[in-house]
Order: sequence, then structure tokens, then C-alpha cells
Amino acid sequence: MSVKALLFLFLVAVVVTGCDTQSNEIASEVVLFPQPQELLLKGGTLRFGKDPTLYADPDFEQATRWFRHYLADGPGWKLKTTTEAEANIRIDKDTTLGAEAYRLNISEKGLHITARTNAGAFYALQTLRQLLPATFEMQHTVPRGAVTLPTLEIADAPAFSYRGMHLDVSRHFFPKEFIKEYLSYLALLKMNTFHWHLTDDQGWRIEIKKYPKLTAQGAFREETLVGHYNDVPRTYDDQRYGGFYTQEDIKEIVAYAQSLNIRVIPEIEMPGHAQAAISAYPEVGCTGEPVPVATEWGIFENVFCTKPETMQFLKDVLLEVMSLFPGTYIHIGGDEAPKTHWKSCADCQFRMLKEGIASEDALQSWFIEEIESFVNDHGKQIIGWDEILEGGLAPNATVMSWRGVEGGIAAAEAGHDVIMTPTSHMYFDYYQDSHPEEPLAIGGYLPLQKVLAFSPVPEGLSPEASHHILGAQGNVWTEYMSTSEQVTYMIFPRMIALSEVVWSGSKNDPEKAYSELLHRLPKFQQRLTIKGITHYNPLQRLDITFSLARDTLFAIVETPLSNATVRYEYAEEVQTYSAPVPLTTSGTFRAQMMEGEQAVGHAYSTHVKIHQGIASTLSVSTPPHPAYDEGGINALYNGVLGSSERFGDGEWLGFWGEDIAIAMEWNTPIAISKVETRFFEAKGQWVYAPKQVLVEWTTAEGMKYSKTIEVTASDTDTSLRNLTWNGELPQQKIKKLVLRIPSYGTIPQGAQGAGNPAWTFLDELVIE
Repeated sequence: MSVKALLFLFLVAVVVTGCDTQSNEIASEVVLFPQPQELLLKGGTLRFGKDPTLYADPDFEQATRWFRHYLADGPGWKLKTTTEAEANIRIDKDTTLGAEAYRLNISEKGLHITARTNAGAFYALQTLRQLLPATFEMQHTVPRGAVTLPTLEIADAPAFSYRGMHLDVSRHFFPKEFIKEYLSYLALLKMNTFHWHLTDDQGWRIEIKKYPKLTAQGAFREETLVGHYNDVPRTYDDQRYGGFYTQEDIKEIVAYAQSLNIRVIPEIEMPGHAQAAISAYPEVGCTGEPVPVATEWGIFENVFCTKPETMQFLKDVLLEVMSLFPGTYIHIGGDEAPKTHWKSCADCQFRMLKEGIASEDALQSWFIEEIESFVNDHGKQIIGWDEILEGGLAPNATVMSWRGVEGGIAAAEAGHDVIMTPTSHMYFDYYQDSHPEEPLAIGGYLPLQKVLAFSPVPEGLSPEASHHILGAQGNVWTEYMSTSEQVTYMIFPRMIALSEVVWSGSKNDPEKAYSELLHRLPKFQQRLTIKGITHYNPLQRLDITFSLARDTLFAIVETPLSNATVRYEYAEEVQTYSAPVPLTTSGTFRAQMMEGEQAVGHAYSTHVKIHQGIASTLSVSTPPHPAYDEGGINALYNGVLGSSERFGDGEWLGFWGEDIAIAMEWNTPIAISKVETRFFEAKGQWVYAPKQVLVEWTTAEGMKYSKTIEVTASDTDTSLRNLTWNGELPQQKIKKLVLRIPSYGTIPQGAQGAGNPAWTFLDELVIE
């Protein structure tokens, strides 16, 4: 429920303290993730007993093999094959259905599945799996008794053909056993694509027999950064780190993925993110000088050269990669490739002269087209990050749009296939909770409800271009995930929400859909717990917002647990929350969710500063970027400062490459003695504070003044920059105040994100 709706209910004396406990018949009796397109409950039950019998079309042998193993490993049931007439589970072929569609009919007589392909039959069995008790996930410890299933009819098919999850194994390496476990998570949620990020500056993870030093040297770094990239000073663990997958490992994993109807897309980064490869073979870079495998995160200037020898090296590598992965796609990266070395490299400059290439950006386009042509000649297609649009897009390339949806829109309108994976909704390495006790992450803020609200097809895209949007993908970059437990904590339950988006389809009413998802989630959490999967629990999360109504600031507390209460402390009083709390003095607001006398989840605590800006009418010339707009413009004057350690907490607003004008107006002019705000600075993440801000003010008499104020470094926090303005005319009343904040502009060469627009992150505007 929105803040505005809650305030309205409060002001008419209707109290709302939790999520809606009402649910429809489907949600109350059958819980499935992702939700099927059509589900009809018929009101009866089927007694589904030990050692069921099966008849299946021979084309579905792969799907039924999986089901046999599942029943044998869980309840210990033996699935017996019998005739069509005698079987209580039938799986028949229906050529009229779509490639991944299925129908599931459970009646008092038994189970009947129809599908056109093995994939459809497999997804039907995943649905049946979720209808069976969660205890079936346990290995050989479940009683063998019969179970009761509801009679129903399901007609189901995916909304999108590409339903993907990514995993970076370069920054941190994960053994093949976990990769297979990760694939099993995808299968449970009907995801069909695993994007495997195998190479980067910090490690080369795939064996290439022609170039053994890629793994002997390039798969190991001498130490690893400890803490966050933005920490000053940086520290390291002095521990050699690495690992790689043999070609036999790759074959085993690919075969396992195929058994789960999952295609594996390998990513071999080029021309950038190449330092691990250049460490092994310095001659494939521009300088020819030895470099170490990178020991920290970020972007490095060591990129693949465009000379013939390097191009042949990459083609040799790709030949071996293509032989290992039978799918259509090879991901070649194409992102974050600094051109510094190209500009000073005689080989690259000669290449530009020879090919008639006008700029280094166009040289990257030539590079991508050369690789694409080679891959196409071997019956494959390339995927690249949206930077491959720069300088002209390769003819047959598929674009993975990550810096927003704009690159995907441009590619789709040009007739190219697109996979949507914007940072704003699909980066599962971002924080999913604003609480300071959340495990260290790269930054950003992506709560569960924002994932669920994503629509892969942008508004306004033409029907012709919309057909090129294949689907969406969740990305898992592992700079700050060194263990499998950290990975699963970050993907669950956000991957559940993603599965709803790409299978069930975009949500017409995101708030209602989120409430229903939370209502259904406990049953799936039970399955995760039984399987021993570490995960974040949004049902133990307090959502606390601060908003103005009738010139008073209110703290509004929401909890998804209908049986939970909230105790809060403010102004030295401890009370049970029943309605939005008026805040009239500066102080600390604390809250804790309770079930009876038991504390649930994290305690919440924040300092609230009551100031004159809260009573203003505020407007912004340009809206914050969708990746960093969680708090909306309300976050600029709600009395709450953002975190000093990270900008992904909902109180910081992010603007990408744009000048900002913020206007505050008062109905009754006020005397101002001070204006303060803070900017975040994290250059490794493309975040730059402005050097100065222009402050303009209009008095009650209509006189206009302005002053340029310098932005200064914080004395206590290396990541913060302060703007402090002591009013020039304290005796006069001010009606309007405008802050004009310039963007830093383009990130300079040699810095992380060079050539991209810089981010500006802005905190509370405190007016005294």
C-alpha cells in the first residue's frame, strides 16, 4: 500500500498496520511460483499414493527421468512404467501447444499432462513438484505415505522466451557442485537460461587447451581486496586465490543443464575486462608488458589489442568455447573497455588507418563485428552488453541492456533482439534491505517489490519493436559474494519475483501483486529451508517511511506479517504502533517487529531532524534515475539523512549525467539561517560530487539573489561531501529557494567508467 494511501486512511481515522490478509481461492489453496496463466480448482481431491505408475510419450523421456530421480531421492517412491490405460500419471503429446506450454489436469482418477515438447512436460512436472509436500525435497528421510492433491486444471505457458539468471564466477570462484545446485534453482522456477560469466580481470575460469597459461596463470590472483572498493585505505588478505573449470567440468555442467531444459550461455569478455588473460599472455595486449591478475574490483585499461595476432588468439579461444556449449549464443561482453591503450598503440592506430576507422569507439565496433562474423560462420550468434551499440551495432548481435532500458529500446527499434537486465530492477548484487546490518554489497538498492514491478517491454515501444524483447535476466556479480550462502541470500527471494515477471507476465497492479506474493511466499520459504538454502526473509522486514501531512511529519510503519505487532520508541516513550506517528521534535525513532514477546527481524533505528524544509513544496527539474529513486523526491525533505556508508538505502537519490535544479517554496515566507545537504562520492562506482552549487533565493518582496557555494570534503567520512550555506540575509523572509547542482560531466580517461556520464547522489536538504 502506498504512503499516500496510508496517510489518507490515517486522516479519516482508519488504521492500516499490515498487509492484506485476504486472498483469492487460488492463493489460499494452491501456491505456485511462478503463477500459471490459468488455474481452475475443481473442489475435489486425489489421493496420490506411494509408487505411482506412469505412461509417457517417448519424446518426454528426459522429463520423466528427472521425475523418477526426484521421487526416488525424496519420498523414496519408485515410479513404475505401465500402459496408458493403467497409469495414474499420463504424459501425452499435443502438437497444438506452444513450445514450452503444458496442461495439467488432476482429477479423482489421476494426473494427466499434455505438452508439445520435453520442455513443456518438464515444466508441468515442476508445477506438480510444488503441489507435492515441501518435505519431498529432503533426501531419503520422508515417510513413504500417500499425499492428497487438489483436483484442478492448469493451462500454462511462459510470457517470455528468455528467462535468465546470470552468475559471475571470475570475481569469486564457485565449484561445479554449486553451479549444478544453482541450475536446480532455475529449474524449480521454470527459468530456461544460465548466463555464465567465465572471464574477467580477476580470473580466467575456463580451460583452453591451446593456451594452458590462461588457467595456470590467469585463474589465480595473489590476493583479494578486503572490504569495499571505496574504503580508504584499501586493504588486502595476502591470500592466493583462484580456480577454474576443466573442459570435462564444463561438459558435465552443460549436460546437467540440458537435463533441466536450461541453455548455458558462456561469457568470454572482450575487448575489455581482459587483464587476467593478458597476465597469462602479455603479447595479446597493446603494451606487451607483464601485468598481474587484478586483485581488486573495477575497470582496468589493459584491453585486448586489435592486431592480427590477438584477433587470432581470441578466435582460437572461441573455437574451443563453441565446441563445449551447444546452444545458439556466445556472450562476448563488449562493456567497459577503456580506449587509452588503443589511442597510443601503433598496431591499433594502423588498424584504424587500414580499415578507414575514424575513432576508437568505431574501432570497438569493428572489433565486435569481426568477432561476430567469426562466430556466425560457426553457426552461433553473439550477445553483448549495451556498449556494443557505440560506434554502430554488429549486424546480427543481440543486446543485453544493463545501463537502463534505453539501450534495449534503441536496439529493438533497429531490429535487434534484446534481453532486458537494467541495474534499476535486475542487479541482484544490490542491497535488498536498507538495514545497516545487511551483508556488504556493491551498493545500490533493489527491494523485492521493485523486481516484481519490472516490465521487460518498455511503455511506448512499437508492436514491431516489442517482438524483439526476448525477456529479462537477473544478474549476480560476485565482488562481494565469496560463498554460496551469500549468493543464495542475494538471489532469494528476488529470483522468485523475477520468475513471475518472465513467466506469468508483467503486473498491471504491482502493489496488489506484491501483497499477494508475500501472502504466498511462506510455503516456498518452507521449501528453501528444507533444502538448506540461505535466503533473505522479507516477511521480517519493517518498512518505515516519513511523510508530511497537514504540516506535520509522520512515521508510517508497515509490516507484511498480519499477526505481528510493532513496538516503537520516540520522545522517550515506548508504545505499540497502531497509526502513523506524528513527529514534532528532532530525535531518534526506533521500531521492532514482534510476534508476541519475541522480537522478529532487525531492530530499526534512525535519527529524525525536524527542519523548515519539511513544510515546503519541493520540485525537481529532472526525476531521479529509476535505479536510485526508491524514496522519491520525498527523500530530499523527510527529516531523515541517508547512510554515511552507502548510497543504496532509499534516502539517497541518484541522478545520472544530468544537471539538477531543486526548488523549495513556502506559502508563508520564512527566515533562513542555514542550508545544508550532502553528496556521496564513490569514484570507483562512477559517483562524483559537484565542486560547487549555485544557490538562488527570492524574498517575500520579490527580490532575487544568488551565490555560488563550494562543496567541501567531510571531516569524518571520506565518501561524503558537504554543502553548507549560511543565509546571506537572515533578517529577510524568503519565499523560494533554488539549488542548481551541475553534473560532474563525463568521467575522465583513466578513471573507473571513463567516457560514461558521472552519477550525482544527493541527500536531505536541511533548512534551518
